[in-house]
Amino acid sequence: YLVPEAHTETSVRLYRATSFPDQWTYERDLIKGDHFISPTLTQYKGVWWLFTTASGNATLRLFQAPDLKGPWTEHPQSPIVKDDLRTARTAGRPFVIDGALYRLGMDCYPTYGSQVRAFRITDLSSSTYVEKMMETPLVKASSQGWNALAMHHVDALQTGANQWIAVVDALGR
Repeated sequence: YLVPEAHTETSVRLYRATSFPDQWTYERDLIKGDHFISPTLTQYKGVWWLFTTASGNATLRLFQAPDLKGPWTEHPQSPIVKDDLRTARTAGRPFVIDGALYRLGMDCYPTYGSQVRAFRITDLSSSTYVEKMMETPLVKASSQGWNALAMHHVDALQTGANQWIAVVDALGR
């Protein structure tokens, strides 16, 4: 399945591969009615969660569903981040370490993509959401080379016991 970036559209669309990697079929709209920036999906403890940033990068919304195809409903605490350019923008797929779920957020202050931080989600249910920002950023813009201007996205995947691989997206000169 694929959920593309579609910040100019007013829905989050789900596609299914019919011949991976170059043929895709539209399945359905997961959510609609607003502009959704960098929608990010994860399944955690049997529930699907969709994090998405609102226009302006300062508001983070959260949706939930029993199945990838829905029905999707907005979490009662959503938006879970309000008016905060440092923590709201999604920056990669959430991941689990030792049973704990972590969300990635892009720091857009003082400029877009200055760094990417991890947030440990300490309480997540159909009615509650609590997270704690990890002190040290995962990656920062370096002022030179491939990531001179911004760090945009980190996708981490555990490949074995204490082994990880990550792909990052940055903006260079």
